[in-house]
This record gives sequence, structure tokens and C-alpha cells, in this order.
Amino acid sequence: MTYLESVNSVLSRLRETSVTSVSATTYSTQIGQFINDAKRQVEDAWNWDALYTVKTVTTSSGVSNYIVTGSGLSQKQVVVNDTTNDSQLINKPRQWIIDLQDLSTVTNANPSYYAWNGNDGTDSKVELFPTPNGIYTLKFRMYIPQAVLSASGDIILAPSEPIVLGAYARALVERGEDGGLSSSEAYALFKSSLADHVALESARFTENDCWVAV
Repeated sequence: MTYLESVNSVLSRLRETSVTSVSATTYSTQIGQFINDAKRQVEDAWNWDALYTVKTVTTSSGVSNYIVTGSGLSQKQVVVNDTTNDSQLINKPRQWIIDLQDLSTVTNANPSYYAWNGNDGTDSKVELFPTPNGIYTLKFRMYIPQAVLSASGDIILAPSEPIVLGAYARALVERGEDGGLSSSEAYALFKSSLADHVALESARFTENDCWVAV
């Protein structure tokens, strides 16, 4: 479903006229904002397969901090593989790495640990330890939320049904009750739809067959 289609889907539920672009009217623009709000809520609710991606960082000798281009600021379920050395990096607290860098003498080597350490306003930076002593290829495998929808033709990657229902519930709260579906009823439909899509997605992957108490 496109951004425009999702906005028109909400407008039709509100018994409003469809538009030809998201920014066609003040109201359609507001509905577009509700779509983005609901999109982020749905994205945060599960590790959707459509949001899984791989970003590559190539190290340089003597450099410990790198921008992971395209990683955004809200990535999750991160796995870092060093494909040069056939090893997996271990996530450590940032302060743990900084203390080792500042308070001990460590010879540069192939990195074994990583921690998120700052950003450039768009993408996250990663701190490696030990500091690389050469060129290594690191594969960052993770789930990254889709960028904010802006163009009418943008394709929604996460399940569109709960996103539309979430935006509809928000629109009802903003507009107030008008004889149609109440906002609480609409929100209940959103939660039910989201739960259904999580169940369907989790059933696709064998690793979700077992649950461990923590």
C-alpha cells in the first residue's frame, strides 16, 4: 500500500472525500501525519521481516569509530559479523570500551567488540575494540524502521492494515465523536489487527517456536 492509498483509506472511514496527493488539503496532510505516527508504533511492536537489512562497514587501520551509513537512529536486534575473519563481534557497554581505550595499553588488532557511540544526526556511529589494525569487512544485520513517509507514492513496508486502523483511531480522537465508530472501538480494532499480524509473522519463522523465560 502506498502512502496516498493509506491516507485515502483513512479518509473513506471518516466519510471524507479522497485526495489525489497527501498534501492536497490541510486535513489530508494531518491524516498523513497520523499514518506516520501509527507506522512507527507498528514498526516498534515487532521485528518485521520487511525491515530486516544489512549494512556494511569497511574498517581502516588505526580508526575505531565509524558511521554505519543507512542505519538510522532506532535500529534493533543487531548482529555484527566480521566476514574477513569469520567471527562475530560482541556487544559491550560503551563505557567499558572507552575505559579500556583510556586506561590500558592495547595493541591494534581485528575488532572483537562493538558499542553504539554517537550519531551524525542521521545515522548511528559504532565504536570498535580493539582498534582495527587493517581493512576488515563488518556486516551489520539488523531491523531498521522505514524513513518517515513523505511522497504520495512511498510504499509502506510494515503491515498496512494496522497502520491504517491506528491512524483512523487517532483521527477520531482529534475530530471527536460524530455518530460513527468511537475512538476506543477503533483503537481496539487496531490492537486486534496488530496482534493478528504479529502472530502471522511469527509463525513464518522457526526461531519463534520456542520461548524462554528471562
